[in-house]
Amino acid sequence: MHLPQLKIGHVVSRIPIVQGGMGVGISLSGLASAVANQGGIGVISAAMPGIHEPDIATNGDEAHMRVLRREIRRAREMTDGVLGVNIMVALTNYGDMVRTAIEAGIDIIFSGAGMPLDLPGYLSADDRTRLVPIVSSGRAARLICRKWQSRFDYLPDAVVVEGPRAGGHIGFKPEQIEDPAFSLRHLVGDVLAAVAPFEDQSGQAIPVIAAGGIYTGADMHRFLCMGAAGVQLGTRFVATFECDADPAFKQAYVDARREDMVIIQSPVGMPGRAVRNHFLDDVDLGHKAPFKCLYHCLRSCRGRKSPYCIAMALENARRGRLGRGFAFAGQNAYRIDKIISVRALMDSLIEGFEKAAAAVQERIASHASTLKAPCPGGTLTEPVFL
Repeated sequence: MHLPQLKIGHVVSRIPIVQGGMGVGISLSGLASAVANQGGIGVISAAMPGIHEPDIATNGDEAHMRVLRREIRRAREMTDGVLGVNIMVALTNYGDMVRTAIEAGIDIIFSGAGMPLDLPGYLSADDRTRLVPIVSSGRAARLICRKWQSRFDYLPDAVVVEGPRAGGHIGFKPEQIEDPAFSLRHLVGDVLAAVAPFEDQSGQAIPVIAAGGIYTGADMHRFLCMGAAGVQLGTRFVATFECDADPAFKQAYVDARREDMVIIQSPVGMPGRAVRNHFLDDVDLGHKAPFKCLYHCLRSCRGRKSPYCIAMALENARRGRLGRGFAFAGQNAYRIDKIISVRALMDSLIEGFEKAAAAVQERIASHASTLKAPCPGGTLTEPVFL
């Protein structure tokens, strides 16, 4: 049994793996092109890509658009695979970044951290960019489908459903993060049910992509057997040679212990998951890091009341200055024990998927009467999750 392709509109990925977009500067052209070259979907983050530009304080909008155009161009020079851009709705320059990505001919825009209700309005008739919202519930997926259909006669080309084990800012209340009712497994089922009526009515497939805490090929197999069309991974791609972050940032994942994975209250008013370090310990103690806001990057940020600038903290960490910042990471970052190549990671995920599929086939052969639900390349039922 082999992995199915992931089809998002006219865009076809040979392997149903999306590399999550990670800012600030963690996933740029280097990582995205490496993933695309291995048959997955490589994603550039549009979160503050121009933070290191000399004119960021005086010409921030143009600096960010300039760097995004440059990163897309560089990625195109390194791959003919599928490329996407992750653009957060919460960005103050959201519209500019969407227009820039479309004008640069990006294959897919992934958009979350808010409801991208106006996203199809940026497309013209001859644009080939596909649009994929990122949601955390079936309710959000249903609302987006309704709004897009009624206002633009457009349905999402796919939907990413991101669970509470993801890294970075997460769209859940603190009390929901460990609640089984909000597990990725339940959320995927919820979103599949939400988009099904729109698929039936339109005759258009809306692939659902599972994200947040997926670590192995066996994880991927479970969600594809549930009905997901693909998976998205972010954390595991950080610990690759091709990731655009400094080696010290990647080493923070390797050195992390389970107890180091913590939920923080971000200065922008959302919970986030990160690797605990001295910088975050100082924040907990009430220490404030003096800073000057170079660019109001997120709408919800209140700079004067913030203990630190999250954009600068993340940029410092990306550059290996972890004494002046911290690393966002998914819940499973502590499981990483070495830095490997993107190719080795993709190979291990495929191998894990195929082993899980073979194990299911063996169970089907011996318990054919109890394993009946559809699964790519075979059949299985709910007990496989146990």
